[in-house]
Amino acid sequence: MKNWIQKTLVITVALLTFGVISPDHSIWESLLDEKANQNSTQNTSNAYAVDWSYEEPSTFIEDAIAHAKEQSILKFGTKIGPVISNEFEEVIFPKIQEAIEMTLVEMDQDTLKSLAISENPSGDHSEKIFHIFDTETQSDIIRFHVRTDRKPQDGYFFNFHYHTVSDQYVKHYSLGDIYWSKNMPPKWLS
Repeated sequence: MKNWIQKTLVITVALLTFGVISPDHSIWESLLDEKANQNSTQNTSNAYAVDWSYEEPSTFIEDAIAHAKEQSILKFGTKIGPVISNEFEEVIFPKIQEAIEMTLVEMDQDTLKSLAISENPSGDHSEKIFHIFDTETQSDIIRFHVRTDRKPQDGYFFNFHYHTVSDQYVKHYSLGDIYWSKNMPPKWLS
């Protein structure tokens, strides 16, 4: 957490309680520990893919869903993320979760053990959020993308969709749209 936010919180607590209650230092220690964990996670996220070996398919699916959310938030960056994150979590992400579950639940345990999720979503104006792929064949199983669409008179929308290997990635399976504004949105990852 940034230093100025911490100072603001301390001052706010002091003003609201007239100094009767002083902020507990364990709060700041836990925030610092959380920041250290985030930094260590960011340092390890430069690998191309995460490899999981699980006994239970449901465990892999749960972790894949959690990792999918992380990759999506990373794709949005600090400019787009705060604006669309609520609608994404309420409307779009449950559909991403459902698509992952429908695709992976049909696979046998050996295939699940060889699956991974791509890291580093594409920036600029590229569509890729993440792909789930087979590490042995390096072929994608399912691809999740977001495209920026401009609708005349309405403005810009983010179109979330996915592609599957079953139709050679030709068909767009729509997950939904999120409205941005009439102004062009910033680049992804910004």
